[in-house]
Amino acid sequence: MGRIARALWAALLLALLVPATGRAGDVLFQYSTFDALQAGLYEGSMTLQSLKFQGDFGLGFLNGLDGELTLLEGQAYSAGAGGKVSIPADATRFSFATVSFFLTDRTVELGRIESLAALNRAVRRGLPSANLCYAIRIDGNFSRVETRAFPRQKPPYKPLAEAVGQQVVTEFSGPGTLVGCFLPEFSEGMSMPGFHWHFLTKDRRGGGHVLDLALDPATARVDTLHDLTVRLPDDRAFDRLDLSGKRAGNGPSGKETPVTKQ
Repeated sequence: MGRIARALWAALLLALLVPATGRAGDVLFQYSTFDALQAGLYEGSMTLQSLKFQGDFGLGFLNGLDGELTLLEGQAYSAGAGGKVSIPADATRFSFATVSFFLTDRTVELGRIESLAALNRAVRRGLPSANLCYAIRIDGNFSRVETRAFPRQKPPYKPLAEAVGQQVVTEFSGPGTLVGCFLPEFSEGMSMPGFHWHFLTKDRRGGGHVLDLALDPATARVDTLHDLTVRLPDDRAFDRLDLSGKRAGNGPSGKETPVTKQ
């Protein structure tokens, strides 16, 4: 047996005998950091095609904040200002995302929910620990969903706390899906701790980042994620950022910021 053949056999045996470090459906993949996004880094080099190799469920921002990104059942959706949803091309690039391969490992039964804060409390009670990451899906009937999205931002980019003043708020009602995640408090800066929700209407034509809602009784499907992988941007804009000081902005909810309603 030649040297190359022996090396190939050795690599195959190693792959078969050594257990994988991560389990399918148990890894949360994140591109960039939330502090970088808050500082105004709205351009990323990773494509949606590459992102789909890391997960089939999750959320984020397209480049230039030009769409609230939602990944559901392997399909990417982009909600623009005004709440209209489109399907971006695989070559589209994004500035920030958290995704996983969704596998339900527990459910949380929800009664009638009257606000986003009430939803967060109800789901949190059903989670085994506040020190883990979770992907969460809720299909249900919504009497009210208030969402937001940004108009495309142009360089030089302002910090997220200033861009939030341009967000456009849209209201929906009827059947739809919440795509959400929860990250622990100790992830602050690197990630966005707490709950983060995006909404898609049942026909997948409307949606955005959730600011508030009211929901009929439903079931939350939860995927517990024990591994967190962060890929940092490979570009000079990220290298030049000063991420050592105070964190900018109020996060992506922007609830206390003046908005434009449609």
